[in-house]
Amino acid sequence: MCEYSSEDDGLATPWHMVHLGARAVGGAGIVMAEATAVTPVGRLTPSCPGIWSGAHVDAWRPITKFIAERGSTSAIQIAHGGRKASHTEPWNTPKRHLGPEEKGWQIVGPSAIPFDESFGMPHELTKPEIAEITQQFVDGALYSLEAGFKIVELHFAHGYLASSFMSPLSNQRTDEYGGSLENRCRFALETIRAIRKAIPESAPLFVRISSSEFVEGGWDIDDSVQLSKWMKDAGVDLVDASAGGNNANQVLKLKPGYQVPFADAIRNQAGIMTGAVGLITEAQQAENILEAGQADAVFIGREMMRNPYWALYAQAQLDGKSEAWPKQYRPASYDFGYAGPGG
Repeated sequence: MCEYSSEDDGLATPWHMVHLGARAVGGAGIVMAEATAVTPVGRLTPSCPGIWSGAHVDAWRPITKFIAERGSTSAIQIAHGGRKASHTEPWNTPKRHLGPEEKGWQIVGPSAIPFDESFGMPHELTKPEIAEITQQFVDGALYSLEAGFKIVELHFAHGYLASSFMSPLSNQRTDEYGGSLENRCRFALETIRAIRKAIPESAPLFVRISSSEFVEGGWDIDDSVQLSKWMKDAGVDLVDASAGGNNANQVLKLKPGYQVPFADAIRNQAGIMTGAVGLITEAQQAENILEAGQADAVFIGREMMRNPYWALYAQAQLDGKSEAWPKQYRPASYDFGYAGPGG
């Protein structure tokens, strides 16, 4: 979940230590850092974090160390915002593109098509520029492992750069990066193969995709299944099956677990592990997804923002008790009992 709290050149801050560390204390199996840019111009806002230098490695390392000490596994989403970059933070109004005079920059995309009227006009990337961004993703993955992250997830969803390449609505190129489904997926697959070649085989590689664009004529679940087959062959271990975010005209109906069918379809049609996301808030709801074979993992976002200890409560609800409370907090856990004064 984007925190927009890295105002100093994209460096992780004490906010990230507390924010991510609290989820590790709260029993999460994996603690995933937010969309983290592999280049300064890939940030969604000037306040988004980065992973493009040794200074960023040094800023992240104490955080991953603490997560590991709490028994959780650290993961990071590395990203390039593409045509959705250089924008105001969501709590600032009006929402608008930031130009160079406001600490913004020229945004880029597969074609010169803006996301909507509040975003800028992207520069259409040349083939050498596409290759440069692929290398920036490789460098970002290596920096991430150096910083202590154990899992690298490529954020190829929500209208970010790779996502905008995939859709025929945002990609109207006529070269080998546009047109057919295979061509529109070329940037994503080239980047995946380059990263898989560069990082150890033992390092898990996840990819987050938008499984459907929710727009007629746009990217859909059948495209996602085919992409997932290609990604499996390229060395991806798990598909994080999100949806939407690439088109301002999307029409979706929100309900609990509304994206779970995407994880189910990809898992069972492409033969690759998936993570289910989207309005999963209850322990039994999450357990049912796993027991039904709809996904191999459940990723909790907003509900864990509301309650960092969601995993511990979920364990108590499903197993009758939770023994994973940190010893410092155990007197407050429901299954500990009252041990006298001390508060």
